[in-house]
Amino acid sequence: MNRLDGKICLITGAARGIGRCCAEMMVSEGAKVAISDIDDIAARKAASEIGNDVLALQLDVTSLEQWKAAILGVCADFGGLNVLVNNAGIIVPGSVESLDEDGWDRTIDIDLKSVFLGSKAALPIMAHSAPGAIVNISSISAMVAGHNMAAYNAAKAGVHLLSKSIALHAARKGYGIRCNSVHPAFIDTGMIDEVVRADSPRQARQKLAKQVPIGKIGTVEDVAWAVIYLASDESGFMTGAELKLDGGLSAM
Repeated sequence: MNRLDGKICLITGAARGIGRCCAEMMVSEGAKVAISDIDDIAARKAASEIGNDVLALQLDVTSLEQWKAAILGVCADFGGLNVLVNNAGIIVPGSVESLDEDGWDRTIDIDLKSVFLGSKAALPIMAHSAPGAIVNISSISAMVAGHNMAAYNAAKAGVHLLSKSIALHAARKGYGIRCNSVHPAFIDTGMIDEVVRADSPRQARQKLAKQVPIGKIGTVEDVAWAVIYLASDESGFMTGAELKLDGGLSAM
């Protein structure tokens, strides 16, 4: 359909899961895509498997200097930057009492600080390639708390409001850059197996599906379609907003 024809996109945490699916589908919609990941080997493997118009970059999203280098790399290869998808993230389960300080700091750095650093580094470059969009992958956990998700709840809630602040700043500066957030609930990725205690991957997914009103968990494609919409000119009047992909969970 070429919904992203001519768009140049940078996706973080894109070697696997949601990020990789976004890369594959954005390329199929006509975009040139830079896959970035802290795992350089996995990023290069993903890029080679996806095919043409794909660049692989190693990026530690907690480093401003690495952000600047990655964005310069995208511009050198593709000639600019229109879309930034801040997708990289981790989950370190733990309540406010059980979670240690290292788990808190790692979660905040990777899930929240990275969005600040990436947007800070990208905005002045993206302004030269406008119109453009920043799409931040938050979570329904930004709005629905869990007793054992203290750091993740805090980080994703921060991404939610930071996205609005970025949107207002870009509008005030006249950059032609929109910023919105996506809020998935349970998505079928390997992260589920790291967080949910179950005898098997199938049992873990069944356990989560029971919590969702429509009776199933989401797919990486569900998230990628939302990202494509927010990255495209179809959402040209949408900024400072959020898309909830939660099967009705937050409506209860």
